[in-house]
Amino acid sequence: MGRAFEFRKARKMKRWSAMSKAFTRIGKDIVIAVKEGGPDPDANARLRAVIQNAKSVNMPKANVERAIKRATDKNTANYETVLFEGYAPHGIAVLVETSTDNNNRTVANVRSYFNKCDGSLGTSGSVEFMFDHKCHFRIPAGDHDLEELELELIDFGAEELFLDERDEEDDNSVDGIMIYAEFQNYGALQKGLEEMGIEILSSDFEYIPTVQKELNEEQREDVEKLIEKLDEDDDVNNVYTTMKDD
Repeated sequence: MGRAFEFRKARKMKRWSAMSKAFTRIGKDIVIAVKEGGPDPDANARLRAVIQNAKSVNMPKANVERAIKRATDKNTANYETVLFEGYAPHGIAVLVETSTDNNNRTVANVRSYFNKCDGSLGTSGSVEFMFDHKCHFRIPAGDHDLEELELELIDFGAEELFLDERDEEDDNSVDGIMIYAEFQNYGALQKGLEEMGIEILSSDFEYIPTVQKELNEEQREDVEKLIEKLDEDDDVNNVYTTMKDD
């Protein structure tokens, strides 16, 4: 198995802290998608993907419809995705992915978390080179043969496929197949799966560290204090680090 498999295995143990946080992120993603491509999912591939993600976390259909309607209001603020880079204690590189409608607020908050936890907020490009930017799709396992499916999807940019077992904490979860590709191949892979008639359960983007550093328990606690503060911020979508998981 490749790095994406190991990364997925580790992060699967760290589910979104609360369902409301997942709903908040999807609400922002809907606004971004609608502002970019309109409110019709059939004509807006990005919105289709967000709606699939909403289903994967059991977000009520009524919530999705309200979010789409709200996004069509020209008075609704748009969100932009902003990536922050820095260092946690003990030389651990940190990427903080945010969606914000007020960049000044988000910058101030993120900087304060780094400062309070003995870290330092860096400049653009200071640590991003330590991560590979990937996209991924999750489809039902069904009766797919992984090797055959991989051969079919290589032309659409697929790099790594592996079985992803159902989440035992979610009664609606099913066994799936994870498909990873380079960030820029997201659209081609989405189109390929749709043309093949394969259901997409969810999709997203991730930063996978190319190198990881092992810390002792006390050092890990120092880094996790920063991660926890960042995760609690509503503007923060994901936090990625070069700290090696247990």
